[in-house]
Amino acid sequence: MELLLPNPANSTPLTTLGFLDRAATAYGDSPSIVYNNVSYTWLQNHCRCLQMASSLTSLGIQRGQVVSVVAPNVPSMYELQFAVPIESKFVFVDHHSSSLVLEAISLFPRNTKHPQLILTDDEMVSSGSKSTLSNSHFLDHYEGILEDGDPKFKWVRPKSEWDPIVLNYTSGTTSCPKGVSLSHRAIFIKTMDALVDWSVPNQPVYLWTLPIFHANGWSFPWGMAAVGGTNICLRKVDPSQIYRLVKQHKVTHMCGAPVVLNMLSNSPDLETLEHHVQILTAGSPPPAAVLARTESMGFVVSHGYGLSEIGGIVFSCAWKQKWNKLPLTERARLKSRQGMNTVCFGTVGLTEADVLDPKTGELVKPDGKTVGEVVLRGGSLMLGYLKDIEGTSKCMRENGWFYTGDVGVIHPDGYLEIKDQSKDIIISDGENISGPEVESVLYSYPVFWGETPCAFVSLKKNGELTQKPSEEEIIQYCRDRLPHYMVPKTVVFENELPKTSTGKVQKFILRRIAKAMS
Repeated sequence: MELLLPNPANSTPLTTLGFLDRAATAYGDSPSIVYNNVSYTWLQNHCRCLQMASSLTSLGIQRGQVVSVVAPNVPSMYELQFAVPIESKFVFVDHHSSSLVLEAISLFPRNTKHPQLILTDDEMVSSGSKSTLSNSHFLDHYEGILEDGDPKFKWVRPKSEWDPIVLNYTSGTTSCPKGVSLSHRAIFIKTMDALVDWSVPNQPVYLWTLPIFHANGWSFPWGMAAVGGTNICLRKVDPSQIYRLVKQHKVTHMCGAPVVLNMLSNSPDLETLEHHVQILTAGSPPPAAVLARTESMGFVVSHGYGLSEIGGIVFSCAWKQKWNKLPLTERARLKSRQGMNTVCFGTVGLTEADVLDPKTGELVKPDGKTVGEVVLRGGSLMLGYLKDIEGTSKCMRENGWFYTGDVGVIHPDGYLEIKDQSKDIIISDGENISGPEVESVLYSYPVFWGETPCAFVSLKKNGELTQKPSEEEIIQYCRDRLPHYMVPKTVVFENELPKTSTGKVQKFILRRIAKAMS
């Protein structure tokens, strides 16, 4: 028994970096990245990532130092998920964001050492033009740095699987983003879990409608390498572009927040798909009406719940075949629940998950009504918040639970449903009002929803409405479908609701407006 111990042969650190090596061998001549007129095979992609990693090492980047990226879903953004495996030494800046980054750096205190900037311009590369550098603030452009690298460079692998691999910032719906540090181990577990739970096959065609900078695209940059998928890059979420790319490339999978589903189902370019497309949504509970409209067009929607602090989806709605016989609206209602722990999370990634009474700390009744705070524990949770010991200890407590700050219920069948973030539960006349419940009703009317009891609405712009509804009509519509105490007392019409870069409604801004009105 004394020989049955960890040794160098059986304890190699878990890391997703090896997925790219495998993809270069198993799928070397298959497409890896497609963007406009540019495409790379997995073998080419592998060489480019090694070259970039080599160049960064030559420029002095060492283990534990951060390389930042400010960019949308373009090829350079994808490649850097592998090429960059905690002051920031380099910042890769998309050309559309260069003025913003330069402005931010101008706000640094005097005599503060600035990070070096590298310009990325994937549009110029896709047009076949040679990228030239005309701004003295930038060290070089992306392709210039890459060309100096060694394509036979050996990966700088982690010494421990607990070494940090990424630093992501939360989306900012609370107006207070935090830096989330995740380990190689956590990302490896989360990536494998995501592939298994979503039943992703070999060589899917994945459209990047989910920002890679949002929780690293829920781990799918590494996941697509593991299964040899084709990554269709998309700079901006635009329904007409999405429909065009789905048809052109025969897209099989995509992800996005519920607002993306709503955009697709209300687009003037709306059309029934020629083939089924799997779409995974999370970020906030999607209204059943939006799910129903999206699936009627040919999308097959999977719904989950996740956090930046866990690198992706942690609960998903485990679908039962018998539910396929139910009417579309009932299927949508069932699918809007987050469901069970994802497959691997039940054993490895997430050892336990539950809902606790915030006052007593005891488990809530599994009756689908009693609300409490969702808590988690497991191996794929974050290492902590960067330079925020207080914030880390507040969430990751000594009792072994990670407190999410989200409110949920447990149904009698064991399914978990997120009701809202705890700060968004509204108490009116002693009653708890859940925002998503009101939202689900309002989404079945031709509007978007912001918050209640003051509802902010944005009308559809696809010509479906013949006339603008009045405030009284919206309130009556809700009164016919909700308990009286949940009905909004005020309706405010807005051309657009304020959203984060990931598409989530910034409720704290709406809350300020409502407070000012009162």
